[in-house]
Amino acid sequence: MSTKLDLLQDLIKTAQAKGADIADAVFAEGTSLSLSYRMGEVEQLDRSEGQDLGLRVFVNKEGGLAQAIVSSSDTSPQALNELADRAVAMAKSVPADPYAGIADPDQLATNFTDFDMFDPCEPSADDLKDQARTAEEAGLDVQGVSQCEGASAGFGHTRVAMAASNGFAHAYERSSHSLSASMVAGKGQGMERDYDYSGSVWAEDLASAEDIGRIAGEKAVKRLNPKKVKTGQFPVIYDARVSRTLIGHMSSAINGASVARGTSFLKDKMNELVFAKGVNIIDDPHRLRGLRSASFDDEGLATTKRNIIDDGRLTTWFLDLRSAKQLGLKSTGHASRGVSSAPSPSSSNLYLAPGAQTLDDMIKDITQGFFVTELIGMGVSGITGDYSRGASGFWIENGELTYAVSEVTVAGNLLDMFKTLTPASDLEFRHGLDAPSVRIDGLTIAGV
Repeated sequence: MSTKLDLLQDLIKTAQAKGADIADAVFAEGTSLSLSYRMGEVEQLDRSEGQDLGLRVFVNKEGGLAQAIVSSSDTSPQALNELADRAVAMAKSVPADPYAGIADPDQLATNFTDFDMFDPCEPSADDLKDQARTAEEAGLDVQGVSQCEGASAGFGHTRVAMAASNGFAHAYERSSHSLSASMVAGKGQGMERDYDYSGSVWAEDLASAEDIGRIAGEKAVKRLNPKKVKTGQFPVIYDARVSRTLIGHMSSAINGASVARGTSFLKDKMNELVFAKGVNIIDDPHRLRGLRSASFDDEGLATTKRNIIDDGRLTTWFLDLRSAKQLGLKSTGHASRGVSSAPSPSSSNLYLAPGAQTLDDMIKDITQGFFVTELIGMGVSGITGDYSRGASGFWIENGELTYAVSEVTVAGNLLDMFKTLTPASDLEFRHGLDAPSVRIDGLTIAGV
């Protein structure tokens, strides 16, 4: 990627010669291959290759820096010269932003650790077909499964180069593998579906195709003949597959951009107990083969492992340079950007640390309650924390999962929910935003 870094640095110099005071640029190119398979036949096979380049320039004006971002897939000398012309002209025509800018040289990352983020073995279309077919066959072998809704396998390879007028210049590449299957159980009006999924940086870390298909089939069968439940307040257990959404809501609420706008229900909770004591939520950009691992963020600042929630207490926001400046703080190294967009704060490998109690023991402790396996809709207010989502799963009776439940609503307020949240011990790293199963007491279940 050294030639791409040279290209970006030349582009930045060109933009400065045309009137930009400072500038940065990003180049991204990638390859993706995906295959979908259903009922013994390949339904779709897609391969895409592409590249894009983005240039961001800043022009000094009264009140701060005016910025403009332009992008192009054409990297010819003439196209890049025109790109620089457009970017500078645009920056000169827009108002200044008092919080805009790039990192000072002494803020830049200097240690570029390899977190084993690139698998050099690209699977063939036949490899993906074999994976998807195996997953489908395993699912169809489950008694009660009537059909496969589809099995999919995919691969991606991305190369990124970043440079800025502050002297930062670095490139990296990463890979991704994925496999999923969706199965249908029952017939006619009584059909139910469910799925299983695995994603990883290296192919060898994927769950087996047999397990993916079998688990999807078993989950679909368990959902047959769902019932309604009466409205009331009950303890609720979120399966690990859906509990991660609760951590996602917290992540959005501590995004520095939301906090600076005053649109977060956690905006006044810094250094306060937001969760119960003993609960820890960690953001770890340095996890080996983590789906979102990186030694630097998209503004060139070093990343670091942080306890976002430490023994229940909120310790930090997710900050990029702009939101940090708005709040009078320092960036936490959480900037993320695309080729045609400005940086914004984002988590890396964020997860809720596991607790001591197993999921089975957590269920055994409940006389009446609800085990949630799927959530529907997005009835969550980032401003107030009010929470209301459609859900399905299984009813808990005397410590056992009894029958499937569908078409109910789970409601509460995230501030209250976080304080009673208890994590189980079944954490698995599968998405880049992960959590074990969790129990929350006193939620309202709206049924019949």
